[in-house]
Amino acid sequence: MEVRIAENAGFCFGVKRAMNMAWDELENKNGNKVYSLGPLIHNKQAVDKYKEKGLLEMDSLDKVPNDSKLIIRSHGVAEDVYVQSESKNMDIVDTTCPFVKKIHEIVKEFSNNGYKIIIVGNATHPEIVGINGWCNNEAFVVNSEEDVDNIPFNNNDKYCVVSQTTANLEHFDKIVEKINSKTDNLTVKNTICFATKERQLSATDLAKEVDCMVVIGGKHSSNTQKLVNICKDIVPTFSIETKEELQKDMFEGFKVAGVTAGASTPDWIIDEVIEYLKEI
Repeated sequence: MEVRIAENAGFCFGVKRAMNMAWDELENKNGNKVYSLGPLIHNKQAVDKYKEKGLLEMDSLDKVPNDSKLIIRSHGVAEDVYVQSESKNMDIVDTTCPFVKKIHEIVKEFSNNGYKIIIVGNATHPEIVGINGWCNNEAFVVNSEEDVDNIPFNNNDKYCVVSQTTANLEHFDKIVEKINSKTDNLTVKNTICFATKERQLSATDLAKEVDCMVVIGGKHSSNTQKLVNICKDIVPTFSIETKEELQKDMFEGFKVAGVTAGASTPDWIIDEVIEYLKEI
């Protein structure tokens, strides 16, 4: 079977940076313990390699001992995590994606200037939880046009809308259009990461040229699942984490397969899938 690979697939800049920083800390820990607050990225296979190297993943800051080395993951965290970490005398290694950091700065600035913050994204995603923590957890989080109807708009208020970095651009634009119909005082900050836009566009282009698509990435990865949704609207699409989820009979009748991968998918996992497909 012919296999074609999307022009933009796999590790983005922010993820690669976070993984390299964390690996360096583990390489030089000199017997000391290194903790992370939640998984570094949304890819179980990659995260497991870091746990094998000695990374201790905790789901709460309360579980991290005082005076410890703490890695803040690529998704970022709320402002109070930094305050609490300082009070516990922790050595912080901040791997927050710079594009996410920029959203933190925007949200804090506009919130301090009296704006109501609206975040487009999944309310339970760690990136959104972290962003909301830079405006006293007072943001309105919306993930659909219907959610906009639940915001109690006031003509005397100013609003600033930002987006989860991995949002779908078309989805974001539709929600912003709905918000615009509700208020005359809106500032829009399109904070979708350019790597996300490129990955989505290249996946769309490839899906139009092949018989089926294979999208590789974590089941809990927001950007991966958006790629799945984009591709399956165009062509039969398989969402997998590793090649073990593939079977040859899945591709019966297909001559050309396209492959793309989420921003948290390591090259070695992508390579294994490509080799498997080529053998069919």
